[in-house]
Amino acid sequence: MNYDTLTIDTAGAIATVTLNRPDVRNAFNEQSIAELTAAFTALGTVDGVRAIVLAANGASFCAGADLNWMKKMAHYSEEENRADAMQLANMLRTIYTCPKPVVAKVHGDCYAGGMGLVAACDIAVAAEDVHFCLSEVKLGLIPATISPYVVKAMGENAARRYFLTAERFNAREAHRIGFVHEVATVSSLDGQVETMANALAANSPNAVREAKVLVRQIAAQPVTDALVADTAHRIALIRASDEGREGVASFLEKRKPSWLT
Repeated sequence: MNYDTLTIDTAGAIATVTLNRPDVRNAFNEQSIAELTAAFTALGTVDGVRAIVLAANGASFCAGADLNWMKKMAHYSEEENRADAMQLANMLRTIYTCPKPVVAKVHGDCYAGGMGLVAACDIAVAAEDVHFCLSEVKLGLIPATISPYVVKAMGENAARRYFLTAERFNAREAHRIGFVHEVATVSSLDGQVETMANALAANSPNAVREAKVLVRQIAAQPVTDALVADTAHRIALIRASDEGREGVASFLEKRKPSWLT
C-alpha cells in the first residue's frame, strides 16, 4: 500500500512507521488516521517483522488534531462526529492491540491526540527536550478517545491533574509519572530506541505476542480462582508450543534459539 502521510521502512526484523506531515507538526486528519490503521494492521501480519517503531519527521512528534480537520468537524452533526471519532478510536486500538511490540520514539512537542499515539504503544522513549500537553479543555473539549490509553499509561491521579489543567509538562515529569519508560538525550534518542527495538526483536515472536495479550487481559483483575487457573492454562499452552519447547531446549543446550538463526 502507498501512503501519503506516513513512510514505512524495514531494516531486518524492525519496521519503522514515520509520521510524515512535518509542515503541520504531524497533526492527524482523516487520511493519516486511516493510513495508521492500515499500516499497523498490515505490519501485525508480517512474519518477518518482530518490532515496530513509531517515529515522526520534522520538529514535532505530533501536535494532535489537524486544524483543517477540526474546522470540518465544527460543522458535523452529532452522528457524523461520532462516526469520525470512532475512526480515531479504532486507530488507537489497532496500535494498542497490534501483535508486534511497538516503541514510540518521541521528540519535539507531543500534544493532545499525539499523547494518545504514544500511550497506545507498548514502550515510549522520549528525548529530554520533549514537551507534552493534554490541551483539549482549553478548546472546550475532552481527551475522550485517547483516555483509555493515557490513563493506563500515567495513572488516574496524574490524569486527573493534566486532563483538567492542560498544563505543559516535560519529559522528566512524563517519566516520573510513568507515561514514558525512558528519557534520552537528543543525540542518543535514535540509539536508545534502536537498542530497545533490537532487544524486542531478539525474543520469541510467539511469546512476545502472548505476553502483550497477557498484560492487557490480566491488568487490574482481582486474584481469583478463575484468574489463577487462567494463568496456569496460559503457561501450560506456551510451554507446549513449538517456540516454547525450542526456547527451553536452546537454553539447556547453550545455543541460539531457532528464531535467531
